[in-house]
Amino acid sequence: MSASSSPRSPRTPSLTATRHHELDWLRIIAFGVLVIYHTGMYYVNWDFHVKSPHAGTGLEPFMLLTAPWRMHLLFLISGAATAFMWRRDSPPAAARLRERTGRLLLPLLFGMLVIVPPQSYLEVVQHGYGGSFVDFLRLYYSAYHGFCDGKGHCLLLPTWNHLWYLPYLAFYTALLWLLLRWRPQLLVRLASATAPLLRGGLLLAVPVLWLLLTRLALRDHFPSTHALLDDWFMHAQYFSVFLFGALLAHTPHMLPRLQAWRWLALVLALSGWATLISTPASLRDAGGVLALLRPAAVSLMQWTALVASLGFAHRHLRFDNAWRRYLSEAVFPVYLLHQTLIIVLARAVAPWALPPGLEAALLVVATLALSLLSYEAVRRVGWLRPLFGLKRQVPPGDAAMAGA
Repeated sequence: MSASSSPRSPRTPSLTATRHHELDWLRIIAFGVLVIYHTGMYYVNWDFHVKSPHAGTGLEPFMLLTAPWRMHLLFLISGAATAFMWRRDSPPAAARLRERTGRLLLPLLFGMLVIVPPQSYLEVVQHGYGGSFVDFLRLYYSAYHGFCDGKGHCLLLPTWNHLWYLPYLAFYTALLWLLLRWRPQLLVRLASATAPLLRGGLLLAVPVLWLLLTRLALRDHFPSTHALLDDWFMHAQYFSVFLFGALLAHTPHMLPRLQAWRWLALVLALSGWATLISTPASLRDAGGVLALLRPAAVSLMQWTALVASLGFAHRHLRFDNAWRRYLSEAVFPVYLLHQTLIIVLARAVAPWALPPGLEAALLVVATLALSLLSYEAVRRVGWLRPLFGLKRQVPPGDAAMAGA
């Protein structure tokens, strides 16, 4: 079968006729990877809130397997979820926007006030703060900005830390809603206009080129901050893939196309990863073609990893079961809680002086277990459910792909 042909499968559904369990499964897997990734951040030299005494460079090549594209995948899936929810109500009513943003911003506020503070407390403790957690909370809630590193970088309090994804998603959702109110057929027309650019090999080449151009044009001027208002490079990338996800609702044959390209996309993604880990970061200062090598490798990896993920999911994950229905709802509370649990558990087990590999495995398992136990408690309490991104009442059917 050629890569440009559609797979011969009688099971290929119309995107408008069925639920897309493969996207649910991808979302579940992506948030599971996030737990592992944030555990890994404790052990590498990259910036993180707390650090293991074993932190070093050894794990960094493996972290780079997902670092360039894992959040792109989540924004793409979120764009698809948003468009599928709104497809039958075009242009989407204001009530749909209020419901969607409420399920994002209420957990964000709750997270900033309740879930995130232990992370910031343990961060400043590791840097020498000797006050109690209650003392710290007084500073946290009063927006104290005196925790500085001597280089002019101060800890911004209160903060959203890992919850930055929620305001970004709320912003993109509101922006898409405004665009659809202005031009109700915008996604249909965009799908039609971009169709010639997303056929054959162009399906791989054009998005890679776009990601590379935005990286070269914006990254040095607007480095990633996760602060929403000044993060123009990341907005150019994340909103692009969010919009592509939204276009899936109006492009019935796109997922079969991605399936057809999955193996080549996987090979290209791994090639980009190999290039990234085998070339020094100092090449950025080399000038000429060499300076483009790493940015091109990152951009190649970002898009082809998305194509491979969607393609393999469409081929193998178009099924439903009790686990899918359970985890589709559980994944949002797990996301809210996981980083705080990782950091608190890491500091709790540090005196045990476990080997790093055993300690990391313990952190992952304990974080997932405690997150799911917390979900089991939250899901049974009506007033708690909205604080964790859940509908106030348990839906009669399965948990829809309506969360983050």
